[in-house]
Amino acid sequence: MLRFYRSTIGKKVIMAVTGLMLVIFVIGHMAGNLQIFIGPAKMNTYAAFLQSLGELLWLARLGLLAAVLLHILMAWQLTQISRKARPVSYTVRQPQVSTLASRTMRWGGVLLLVFIVFHILHFTTGTVFPMASRPDAMYPAFTHVNVYGNVISAFRVWWVTLFYVVAMLFLMLHLFHGAWSSLRTLGLAKPSPRPLHRRLSTAIALIVWLGFTAVPVAVFFGVIR
Repeated sequence: MLRFYRSTIGKKVIMAVTGLMLVIFVIGHMAGNLQIFIGPAKMNTYAAFLQSLGELLWLARLGLLAAVLLHILMAWQLTQISRKARPVSYTVRQPQVSTLASRTMRWGGVLLLVFIVFHILHFTTGTVFPMASRPDAMYPAFTHVNVYGNVISAFRVWWVTLFYVVAMLFLMLHLFHGAWSSLRTLGLAKPSPRPLHRRLSTAIALIVWLGFTAVPVAVFFGVIR
């Protein structure tokens, strides 16, 4: 097992598996967030249900944290291996078959890590919760019992909305490249000039981007009040 972990193939497999785990979580999280369009009661009931899971919820959170940390660690180690294999970089880089998504994976991943930390402090703990200059009297501050109100208050701050929108653009690129390359790494995708898994990855990335972006944009422009 240790030999597998230390090998380049082992690190790629671990990165692929943890990546797919995170893709599944992201899709589920998006579906839950979209319930805000149904109304306050539905959103707050959903949030209360999650909180009622108690130890199961914390177990899931710890599992996700482990997946994120492993994913980041494998990405860093593979980058170091790649750098050691070519200690002198190219004088001029001319991408031939790489995509924008693949070329932004590294820095996009760093931005997403910053976003994850901010998102937890923002909506999970309420430690960092910027308020608009004129907060709505109905939702004056962060509270664990009114998630709907938290979302409304949060995305009335312009830079918070902008940060979420930009982060979701990088999440879309990360999902597009990561999802199909993970399937290829695990041997679940057959070689093809028009691979189905790449089209599915494109669809998943676009749907997730639309789903996550719709909420902050809708709140900021007053579609959701």
